[in-house]
Amino acid sequence: MSHLDFFSSLITAHSPTLLAMFAGAAFLAGLARGFSGFGAALIFIPLASAIVGPRVASAVLLVVDAVLTLGMIPPAWRMADRREVFIMAAGAFVGVPLGTMLLSNGDPLTLRWIISAVVVMLLLFLLSGWRYSGRPKTPLTLFTGFLAGLFSGAAQLGGPPVVAYWLGGALKGAFVRANVILYFAISTVISTSSYFVSGLFTADVFVFFLLALPFYGAGLYAGARLHGLADEAAFRRICYGLIAISAAIGLPLFDSLLK
Repeated sequence: MSHLDFFSSLITAHSPTLLAMFAGAAFLAGLARGFSGFGAALIFIPLASAIVGPRVASAVLLVVDAVLTLGMIPPAWRMADRREVFIMAAGAFVGVPLGTMLLSNGDPLTLRWIISAVVVMLLLFLLSGWRYSGRPKTPLTLFTGFLAGLFSGAAQLGGPPVVAYWLGGALKGAFVRANVILYFAISTVISTSSYFVSGLFTADVFVFFLLALPFYGAGLYAGARLHGLADEAAFRRICYGLIAISAAIGLPLFDSLLK
């Protein structure tokens, strides 16, 4: 079978409706990521996991985000508090492989239930408005990085702990965004190595990466253009609603509706 035949057979194994939902999830995830610097996984992973499984969904998001956010790194490098970012990344260096182990060895159906539960908890956490308001402390920064790395390795869900930790401090929003972008650039390198060693980069991942790439890219572009122009509070409310819908649709309870 040629590569083209394999691509066609894999795509045709899914209904046009599901493929459209996958592409739509990629666009909305990119929109949130481009605007705020995080939030892509909370929208994409639950819904995409219901369509292609959590292993493929997590690996696709990891690769497509890594490819399309390279241009965001240089300005983030110049603006970010690099010392603080590297301390947090040290925690992720431990957390990511543990999360990857859960993703590689866990039962896919059980993983989907866990992912949906974690997404709902993280959404409630974001809605609560809680922010760490103290000064950054090295042990706490390391622990936050470890927790974010654990969530990233298991399902690319490491954003909320990082944002909550940095957003409550004295840094302005643009500097927090730079910290987040630089941290996840480093975390992506760690996750890519961990996923590669665990054998998570399969042919299925490559196929769905190609499908997600243009839609996620369009979302990133639109989100970046909106940053600084749109009302951030209103946009966040919309994102929270999309996260809730994605988590609900992604529940295994509704698998019969996704066939």
